Amino acid sequence: MSSSVTSPAIRLATGAASDVDTDVLIVPVFEGEAPATVWSWLDEASGGEVGRSTSSGEIRGRLYEIFVTPVTSRAAKARRIAVIGAGKAAEFDLERLRKLAAAGALMARGRKLTRVAFVVRGGLPAVDAVQAATEGLILAAFSVDQYKTGERFGPPATELLVVPPDGARDTAALQRAIERGVILGESSNLARGFANEPSNVLTPRVFAERATAIARDAGVGVEVLDEKAIERLGMGLLLGVARGSSEPPRVIVLRHDPPNAPRTPVLGLVGKGITFDTGGISIKPAEGMERMKDDMAGGAAVVCAMRAIALLKAPIRVVGVVPTTENMPGGRAMKPGDVLTGASGKTVEVINTDAEGRLILGDGLWYAQQLGATHLVDVATLTGACVVGLGKAASGLFGRPDSWRDLIRDVGLRAGDRCWPMPIYDEYFDQIRSEIADMINSGGRAGGACTAAVFLKEFAGTVPWAHLDIAGTAWAEESKPFQPKGPIGVAVRTLAELPFTYERW
Repeated sequence: MSSSVTSPAIRLATGAASDVDTDVLIVPVFEGEAPATVWSWLDEASGGEVGRSTSSGEIRGRLYEIFVTPVTSRAAKARRIAVIGAGKAAEFDLERLRKLAAAGALMARGRKLTRVAFVVRGGLPAVDAVQAATEGLILAAFSVDQYKTGERFGPPATELLVVPPDGARDTAALQRAIERGVILGESSNLARGFANEPSNVLTPRVFAERATAIARDAGVGVEVLDEKAIERLGMGLLLGVARGSSEPPRVIVLRHDPPNAPRTPVLGLVGKGITFDTGGISIKPAEGMERMKDDMAGGAAVVCAMRAIALLKAPIRVVGVVPTTENMPGGRAMKPGDVLTGASGKTVEVINTDAEGRLILGDGLWYAQQLGATHLVDVATLTGACVVGLGKAASGLFGRPDSWRDLIRDVGLRAGDRCWPMPIYDEYFDQIRSEIADMINSGGRAGGACTAAVFLKEFAGTVPWAHLDIAGTAWAEESKPFQPKGPIGVAVRTLAELPFTYERW
């Protein structure tokens, strides 16, 4: 995976949709809507095929159903028209628009079409809608086939056009929306590329090297702490996890420090960077263990969000901390019953070596505060319990105070990262009390996502803090019209958008 990303050329189309010169013009249509009635030129351009197919029920507006027909007259300049189902108009939102754009662009890739135009519809605010559509088009350019000798989907488009909603006239604002959408889409794709790398390629040192290149290209300050610096800081939790691996750990430190930024707030982003997780001595079952290469998806989200934050010129200071290591069952590996001391001074009795993510995040949360963070968000593929509770539909969201947690939920919904608030009651801490240390690192199966979050809360001090458990949302287990099977890039857009809400903190 390169530290840079190449996206198709994308621009705002001017004039009517019928005047767009492209290989395929993608037009969303809602259930119960007759596209030939909404746009008479569609029917004329297709030689009446759009109208006939609507009457026969081939075009129904069902979500993600696509009908493609050639243009046979001069009523449109496109070579083909693709009518894509947008579902019920009452359920339409920015995330559905984003997915429609991605689905349309993936369809075009499958047909090896290189010039693609997407018509923005749906009654949403024009600037937000254009940005969301742009993100979707860029997300469709990601390839999961970097280690295949052939490309399943065909090459991504070389030219993309976004046709703004009828009546949208602020061209400058719409153009800025496209630029913003490109940055967010590209950054999400970079994170997906990280998560898709096999662990023999993406070791902690390579992760740090690539993160450094990405950060510097975007103007982000970066420092990488090696094992000696980590030891000097007293990060015993991270070092404990790293002991079993021949690969040394790293801590990636990223800084966005814009001129004239206020002294506070300072947003601290902390991401779990386990480049491979065997479970350690408490080893995982063999089935599905290959997926543990994506256990650094939270760390990738932080690195790539920091890129977007810098390129978008966020107005506040942001620090990113990504502790990264492997969790291996080597001869020096930590063992159940060991007691580790974190940089904060807190002691942890290790009950399960497969509960390693919370250990390295504990040191990461402490260090983000040493760097000045006044508000914290950590992101991690942390618990199978969260997958049991929420499935693949939403990330688990924990935090305090409620206003900080709820703000992140709202930003996530707009960004396309659906998350669901979960409790951190005091009673959950009773499950992680230790008889010989401050706490144990696993409270058992009952409420496993909640006890993990309560563990992290102990390292967040008194500042506003939130935890995103993305164990269920970091990887698509099956292909969808808008998303091939593989990494999703979850949380990148949420983290990148959060600094722009600082006046609500």
